[in-house]
Amino acid sequence: MKQILMAEPNISEGRNLDIIQQIVAAVRAVPGVTVADYSSDAAHNRSVISFVGEPNAVLAGAKALALKTYELIDMAQHHGEHPRQGAIDVCAFIPIRNVTSAEAVSIAKQFGKFVGELGVPVYFYEDAATRPERTSLPDLRKGEYEALPTKLADPAWAPDEGPAVFNPRTGALVTGSRFPLVAFNANLRTTDLTIAQNIAKAVRHISGGFRYVRGLGFPLEEKGMVQVSMNLLNYTKTPIHRVLEAIRSEAARYGVTVAETEFVGPVPMDAVQEIVRFYLQCHEFKSEQVLEMALLED
Repeated sequence: MKQILMAEPNISEGRNLDIIQQIVAAVRAVPGVTVADYSSDAAHNRSVISFVGEPNAVLAGAKALALKTYELIDMAQHHGEHPRQGAIDVCAFIPIRNVTSAEAVSIAKQFGKFVGELGVPVYFYEDAATRPERTSLPDLRKGEYEALPTKLADPAWAPDEGPAVFNPRTGALVTGSRFPLVAFNANLRTTDLTIAQNIAKAVRHISGGFRYVRGLGFPLEEKGMVQVSMNLLNYTKTPIHRVLEAIRSEAARYGVTVAETEFVGPVPMDAVQEIVRFYLQCHEFKSEQVLEMALLED
């Protein structure tokens, strides 16, 4: 059966639509690659692009994206709410169908080597990590772009590929392979950033919350709201509905409600299936009951 791998690069541009579209077009021009989704956030000044194909095609798409991104984005001019340290901040390779974790790691390593040869410091994370302390993205990104000159001067932070030299235009890249995460945000009807930060602290693992949740609070000035922005690292062990209900409960303490939620990037059907089962109380619901799923070819 056909192999399907997904790449999910996060680029540090969420405001200039022309630049974003040029980068997406560079990926679309690669034979065998399908852009499944891309979305941008002006407050975060960040875009997430998701594309799929057979492993070698996805690798070619990632290389095309890298060349165009480093041509168009200058990290020295970047400002945004979201943590970041590179023009391509992170690029995950995710097995979707008939691709092993080892194969995805191999693609990530090849991509990292390619980017390193462009003069960009590269770190491998998650399943591709070269040492335990480099597994976690937040750990690798600590201090963000501004800390890179000091970090790269420390032998303990020598990159896995590329020079141990600060490149002010590109910053650094983190790449690897991982389980499909769900990027899920909850926007609150308040402008009080402290409330969003407190709720993020309550639900994220590092502060005693859910094991597979990372979260931060951000202002959404253009909407007059604040956001609890999350990555759900394993939706099978920490379901989306459980996190949302916890956020609603925490928000109620402050007299605040959830105005809306959003996904950033594609969402696995199995994750959506659990949402339907919980909120519709349709306990036996299966994704195969969705008409479009039945029409998909193997």
